[in-house]
Amino acid sequence: MFKIGCHLSSAGGYMAMGQTARAIGANVFQFFTRNPRGGAAKPIDRNDVRDFIAYAEKEGVGPILAHAPYTLNAAGADERVREFAESTMADDLKRLELTPGALYNFHPGSHVGQGVDVGIQLISSMLVRILSRLDVPPATSILLETMAGKGSEVGRTFEELRSIIDATEAKLPYAYRIGVCLDTCHVWDGGYDIVSDLDGVIAQFDSVIGFDRLKAIHLNDSLNVRDSHKDRHACIGKGKIGLDALVRVINHPRLRDLPFYLETPNDLDGYRDEIALLSSHRD
Repeated sequence: MFKIGCHLSSAGGYMAMGQTARAIGANVFQFFTRNPRGGAAKPIDRNDVRDFIAYAEKEGVGPILAHAPYTLNAAGADERVREFAESTMADDLKRLELTPGALYNFHPGSHVGQGVDVGIQLISSMLVRILSRLDVPPATSILLETMAGKGSEVGRTFEELRSIIDATEAKLPYAYRIGVCLDTCHVWDGGYDIVSDLDGVIAQFDSVIGFDRLKAIHLNDSLNVRDSHKDRHACIGKGKIGLDALVRVINHPRLRDLPFYLETPNDLDGYRDEIALLSSHRD
């Protein structure tokens, strides 16, 4: 089954997102756990969660992908910034326990001049502290997102992501729950040639991180040339990656069974059109 969807507003709750997803031809969706710029999350309506779980099972919706706020920076130089990231992620994971099997995606962070190695250690230390406080391994898989390398972002290279995983896994018996979400715009902007050498990029990912860690794909075109480190998404087929290359991504034998989440600059009608376009090119 082609698992394809997009980012949706969580304002109406889980059930509303599930119904909206099906209305535009999607069977997966992504949402922010709270305001993308930070702040407190809305109280969860357990009846809404219960109804959604039943609906999702009936309609074949999922996995759902919860996206952490952009303001989280576990690698920040300011201790208060790091504390905010930790408390927010801990709260998000606690809330997501109500929807077992969900994915939780976050931007690893920016080292803001401290250096990549320091950033990696800070990110890993936060994950260890959060996961160590749980009585059992989380029912939610935690995904590090591949980054474009803008500014002092950590996670531009597969090696940096692997280092975060290794540092965390060394201290926790169940760090296998930590995976990766590959963003096509980000890896392209970060320097990986998914247009001319998709097989090579996948082989490199497998060699460095391990293909079993790849749990989801953000399917986006890019406004920028490769290796620009700018992170500006474009609608499917309207950017420098192009439709043909993205069609190869969704049909690649090692990628095709993963869930794909659109984060293109679109409204619901635009997402409906992109889902239909991509579905028409699915082998």
